[in-house]
Amino acid sequence: MTRSSPTSNFPADRGRAPIPKVSDVPTPHGRFGAFGGRYVPETLCEALNQLGEVYQRVSRDAQFWDELHDLLRTFVGRPTPLYEARRLSEFVRARAGRETARIWLKREDLAHTGAHKINNTMGQALLTLRMGKKRVIAETGAGQHGVATATAAAHFGLACEVYMGAEDVRRQRLNVVRMKMLGARVIEVESGSRTLKDATNQAMRDWMGSSETTHYILGSVVGPHPFPMIVRDFQSIIGRELKAQSLRLLSKLPDTVIACVGGGSNAAGAFYAFIDDPQVRLIGVEAGGRSKSPGDHAAPLSYGTPGILHGSLSYVLQDEQGQTADVHSCSAGLDYPGVGPEHSYWKDAGRVTYTTATDAEALEAFTLLARTEGIVPALESAHAVSHAIRVAADMKPDQNVVVNLSGRGDKDVDEAARLLADAPTPVASL
Repeated sequence: MTRSSPTSNFPADRGRAPIPKVSDVPTPHGRFGAFGGRYVPETLCEALNQLGEVYQRVSRDAQFWDELHDLLRTFVGRPTPLYEARRLSEFVRARAGRETARIWLKREDLAHTGAHKINNTMGQALLTLRMGKKRVIAETGAGQHGVATATAAAHFGLACEVYMGAEDVRRQRLNVVRMKMLGARVIEVESGSRTLKDATNQAMRDWMGSSETTHYILGSVVGPHPFPMIVRDFQSIIGRELKAQSLRLLSKLPDTVIACVGGGSNAAGAFYAFIDDPQVRLIGVEAGGRSKSPGDHAAPLSYGTPGILHGSLSYVLQDEQGQTADVHSCSAGLDYPGVGPEHSYWKDAGRVTYTTATDAEALEAFTLLARTEGIVPALESAHAVSHAIRVAADMKPDQNVVVNLSGRGDKDVDEAARLLADAPTPVASL
């Protein structure tokens, strides 16, 4: 599971073919253009087939969606607000010395458990019940997906075990405590880099031996088909709400939507509703880490090559032999060497632009948002905020930038304080 495979038959000239309607992908075999698919041991095929069949049935089941939407409204707290960050926008204008775009925040940090992850875990927990299974497992990096999985498991009475890299356990101690309080067993992974990739490896190994009784609630738009499609669909409520809110508050669609990208679930959720609206610019922001050097960042769409990781074909950070590269980010949730196949498809189709923000830039945005708006963002989300500040400065005053604020920063305050104390220069001078 730790080895990514370079693809000898991957087309050399992928071009910029027009992107199909969103309803056209994935194919029945889970392909997003050349990406996606299912590259797994035979022991997992039956479980994936079962999951795909159950999901196809519930896709047409109004009762399932009514139950999920009621839970999202009464338990999760949806819809999350679209909030104008006026003081942040004023800061950008003052620094630019002219009128610039308005910055808005889609407040996923206000969802129950503090991030967008709960949208997916509630849906997958309902699928678990439909499959008659009583145990769920999950991987987690920043801990938010682990907390959201533990929350859904507690709500529905499911046994829950969460795999988490030992380095992430150190960085995200608060979320470890929360998972345990919710009744989940947290399993520290000491192998490899002791981060999200290694936690995912262990979770998939568990599932290979327990799939008859266990459902793996995968937390992002990665992995073998049908996971990328399922997670995207459950997270697409973000973009659907955002589109309706923009039309109501702005009387038009936003000019630019920005989201951070690790595996890519919050970005896929925010972007999906706008893929067929070419006038809306979509920007995904990866973890630029310390530098562009291998091992200093976690930006497969910016610096990676096509390969197979955790069951699907996508952009991966890897060496010439296909060995997965080491990665780094100040944010545990972006510390991953791969990305969802649909993001790879959107990149090659030219529909979404992908860029990076460094650790230092993310920390500056983390502090700046806290001081201008009274909102402490997750370090993951701070990467998107950082790029939004740059983008808004080059836009017109009648234009609007929306940042998908994917999570709140309670989990990150200790790590951010440590990193800020070690920073060579002050950040976010107001």
